[in-house]
Amino acid sequence: MRPLTDTTTDQAPADPAATDDMLATQPIGYWSGLAHAAVTRHLRDAMARVDVTQPQYWVLNRVNGGSVAPSREEVVIQLTPLVDGPHEIARVIDQLFHRGWLRTDAGQRLQLTDAGEAARVRLRELVTELRAVVHEGISDVEYVAALKVLRRMVTNVEDNGDSQGSWSADEPVKETRSGPAGSVGRRPGRWWPGSAAGWSLR
Repeated sequence: MRPLTDTTTDQAPADPAATDDMLATQPIGYWSGLAHAAVTRHLRDAMARVDVTQPQYWVLNRVNGGSVAPSREEVVIQLTPLVDGPHEIARVIDQLFHRGWLRTDAGQRLQLTDAGEAARVRLRELVTELRAVVHEGISDVEYVAALKVLRRMVTNVEDNGDSQGSWSADEPVKETRSGPAGSVGRRPGRWWPGSAAGWSLR
């Protein structure tokens, strides 16, 4: 496990009302999860109002997006990691056939029908509008910086594998105070009752 930096900010329990001067102590798991839930709900609610689901949009984009039309099996394999179950994408493909948005060519490759392409274009316009709402008040520079931080955290975790450091479950939990607001954190454990983030990383 790589050594900690010279200055490590103690983590406090997740607090939806945390002020700016408290954010350095907040758990990334809580806030990234909150952002994911809010943005996904915003997108899916808007799509539901035009009788479309997000996975249907993914399939339309995937069928349209390559230089070679994909097979049903290729689309299922590529998109299944994004959904809740192993059969979801296959069902979505069937739904799009039923709506007349998909067809197969002579080689059993998936193609968009004219109606399917028109639907994809309309949905693209909708997603662009929704993205503008999500990004309101956020510059491209700020957005890129946020993604770079998240990407670095993913790399840090992957580089450390399953290592949990030298802490033992039998070791007493030590309370420490940190941050300008004097919030209470706990070291070296990663989970404690009352933390909305559950297992969380610094």
